[in-house]
Amino acid sequence: MQLLNLVSTLFQPAADLIDNMHTSTEEKLVQKTELVKVQAAILDAALEYEKSNFETKSAIVLAEAKSDHWVTATWRPIVMLVFCGLVVADSFGLVEYASGSKMAEEMWTLLQIGLGGYVVGRSAEKVASTVMNNKK
Repeated sequence: MQLLNLVSTLFQPAADLIDNMHTSTEEKLVQKTELVKVQAAILDAALEYEKSNFETKSAIVLAEAKSDHWVTATWRPIVMLVFCGLVVADSFGLVEYASGSKMAEEMWTLLQIGLGGYVVGRSAEKVASTVMNNKK
């Protein structure tokens, strides 16, 4: 959604310029139509890039999960278990940080990113195995 807002924001000054032109309404509509076509082409390319990026990340997670080496295949679950342990320890006040305060905001952000990546990766792994089994 941020990508759509960014593209829209980038094209807004051009749309305003067309609105402020001293020309006929028909000419303004032609110019706005051309601007919308360019904006749509850029959005299409950006969304295609995002799709490719997501597919690449999914392929990496799948390759790691299917690895024959136990460290490569299990490092994500191990990291998530450590994160969960830190959250539980922090909740019960069992962990003391250098700042003397609760778990840092950065740690919570890292936990959210890690959990999101782990869940998406595991889901992709399950879907891929189901697809592969159905093809056989």
